[in-house]
Amino acid sequence: MNHPASTGVTVAGLKFAYPNESFSIRVDALSVNPGEAVAIVGPSGCGKSTMLRVLAGLLPPNAGRVQMGAHDVHSLSSSSLREFRLRHVGLVFQDFALLDYLTVEENVLLPMQLGGFEDAASVARAHELIEHLGIAQHTKRLAREISQGERQRVAIARALAHRPSFVFADEPTASLDSARRDKVGELLLNYARQQNAPLILVTHDPALQSRFDRVVDFKELSA
Repeated sequence: MNHPASTGVTVAGLKFAYPNESFSIRVDALSVNPGEAVAIVGPSGCGKSTMLRVLAGLLPPNAGRVQMGAHDVHSLSSSSLREFRLRHVGLVFQDFALLDYLTVEENVLLPMQLGGFEDAASVARAHELIEHLGIAQHTKRLAREISQGERQRVAIARALAHRPSFVFADEPTASLDSARRDKVGELLLNYARQQNAPLILVTHDPALQSRFDRVVDFKELSA
């Protein structure tokens, strides 16, 4: 599969509904350029997190298209989609989605190990991020033994360690104090610009929103 570097994200006619539930979302159109940072805002429960999971290829839409570079993500086979996500997508979950029985280091390296592309350079990159995010003292500790804020920073390191072409982050600063929030925001924004990677981030944090290229109200996506 070709590396889709320096390419944007385009969403068109997207619809998603959970089976047997009334909750649904619609995104008529969204386009994010290479290296552009877009913050998605809106009230809790409106569907921002669900949208992010659909965009990242974790939930299949009922209709519409998510294009990442040359790839119509949801037209890929399940194995190709899994490979695409592992290699090219960095995702910070709101609940962190760490494996509590693994160490901090093992959690950060997991996508590369699952994808079969772990090497010395990627391990060094993972340790650089762990150091930069102030969690190096916890490298060998189990994820269940560290605080919420530390878990959040592990999730951010894991999302960026394999140098993804596309980054999606769901409330990545919610458990952090203002100093660490600023550091994480700077890390994500710098990564997007230096790697020419589209960054789509869901946040309620006004201080973080002000640093983004665009702020989009979720309601506007289905207006």
